[in-house]
Amino acid sequence: MSRRIPITMAELVFILASDGKNAVLASQVENQAVEMGHSVTTVHLNAYDFPMYTVALEREIDELEGLESLSKTLSQGDAWMVFAPEYNGSYPPVLNNAIAWLSRNGDDFRKLFRDRNVALATHSGGGGHHVITAMRLQFSFLGSNVIGRSLTVNSKKAANMDTIKAMLNSLTGGQ
Repeated sequence: MSRRIPITMAELVFILASDGKNAVLASQVENQAVEMGHSVTTVHLNAYDFPMYTVALEREIDELEGLESLSKTLSQGDAWMVFAPEYNGSYPPVLNNAIAWLSRNGDDFRKLFRDRNVALATHSGGGGHHVITAMRLQFSFLGSNVIGRSLTVNSKKAANMDTIKAMLNSLTGGQ
């Protein structure tokens, strides 16, 4: 007789690069994650309102307000799920800017991202494949373990609950 080992419940961080339909999608995924026993902290990148990263600006600013708080919140997550709309064939500037500032925080630009399980999702006006590909490349380059399956939703294609559950299981090592 085999015994099933209990699955450790994960501390998930949802990163929102939009306050619109992607926030609604994140809420839907959060409900499922909580139902599965995980906890979710949601980060709204638009709330940080970081100035656009430049090397010159980095030299001028001693401490960027909110950067340490964001870094701490992200570091406490066992895994992340990133929700971003497609923006000109890629991801929104707010996500790129946050990654730029976070990657310059400390001695190792990959430290926060390295070996972190990351899932990708989008509610996009188009197919959403470009934003998923762009995020996959970026997070992989930073050393994250991007799960293979992604969640793409648009006005003609609703979120699939089986996909959401499968992604949460892949993200957290669940079954």
